[in-house]
Amino acid sequence: MSELLPAADKTPSLSDKVRQALAVSQRGCAELLPQADWVKKLQRWEATGTPLRIKLGLDPTAPDIHIGHTVVLNKMRQLQDLGHTVIFLIGDFTSMIGDPSGRNGTRPPLTREQIEANAKTYYAQASLVLDPAKTEIRYNSEWSDPLGARGMIELAAKYTVARMLERDDFTKRFQSNTPISVHELLYPLMQGYDSVALKSDLELGGTDQKFNLLVGRALQAEYGQEPQCILTMPLLEGLDGVEKMSKSKNNYVGITEPANTMFAKVLSISDVQMWKWYTLLSFRSEAEIARLMAEVDGGRNPKEAKVLLAKEITARFHSAAAADAAEVDFNNRAKGGIPDDIPALTLTGAPMGIATLLKAANLVPSTSEGMRMVDQGGVRIDGTVISDKALKVPAGTCVVQVGKRKFARVTLA
Repeated sequence: MSELLPAADKTPSLSDKVRQALAVSQRGCAELLPQADWVKKLQRWEATGTPLRIKLGLDPTAPDIHIGHTVVLNKMRQLQDLGHTVIFLIGDFTSMIGDPSGRNGTRPPLTREQIEANAKTYYAQASLVLDPAKTEIRYNSEWSDPLGARGMIELAAKYTVARMLERDDFTKRFQSNTPISVHELLYPLMQGYDSVALKSDLELGGTDQKFNLLVGRALQAEYGQEPQCILTMPLLEGLDGVEKMSKSKNNYVGITEPANTMFAKVLSISDVQMWKWYTLLSFRSEAEIARLMAEVDGGRNPKEAKVLLAKEITARFHSAAAADAAEVDFNNRAKGGIPDDIPALTLTGAPMGIATLLKAANLVPSTSEGMRMVDQGGVRIDGTVISDKALKVPAGTCVVQVGKRKFARVTLA
């Protein structure tokens, strides 16, 4: 974590209220810039009682949010609980430009229809973390569409090309003769103009958004406003522990996934990775997390700590009861037991070859894979391992299992 000033616990001149707010702000963050300005804003909040305006913008580039997106949402919720005004900004205008952050090539802009379809689900999903009653939801088309050509030119005049090319991904593309479209240069300007329109005191984003957030500070100064502070959060590695969490890399935990799936995915992360997830995703206090770490260092099974994290995350997006049930289901599967919530289907053609049945029940992608699973001892019928690839399953109802987690209740007629 960056410390541009002495840490909160080393600054005796701060009141307890400001010290606590600064500690909440800093928890898990990558950078808080400029920290001195943020302290001044917090002191003004304490003196006047006027909440600070805290902004997070997300472009609806996909229909669903995964828990990697909730890292910044969690920080928003922590600041919201202190009494500040949080603004969840849906970038329906900026999505049409396409954020060039971290890209080595031009990305095709989304259509209006795609954006509107994705935006419908964003706030509903974000509300699983934020308090909907205390959240201001805005769309940046409110002020970006009315700008028009004249307004866009006036805005563009407030920032130089030289400063724009200081951006790391633009610099690399320029030096390698990779095309940079003019509309991509507009993206940081439009995101920065959002801060002007909303008069934000603090903007949150991932570490890959730092340049865009700094543009917001510069534009606010150009428009005579007090510049916002920026707070960046680390990017969350996915289930593989290496790559940034992403649906395209299939290393994600979706916040709308079934409780059992969510619980099992969280339990699959490494013991080392677990502590970063605790810092960025858990609402437990830092003292509680430190105690857990000490207990694990002292010999407690790390899986117990991981189960607590999995249950907390699952309960947040489902319920405590669903988290408890997911734990029971996971344990049943681990012991070779049969979970309650398995798909049921009826097939015709008894007696049916075991490999054909497995494929028809969607437990394997092909009959050859079914044969291979039988050879490996990975197929059970009513708990009994099947070793005969020539087995013909008679008429009746049975529970068929492939591996540890695939089940189907099949009625064969």
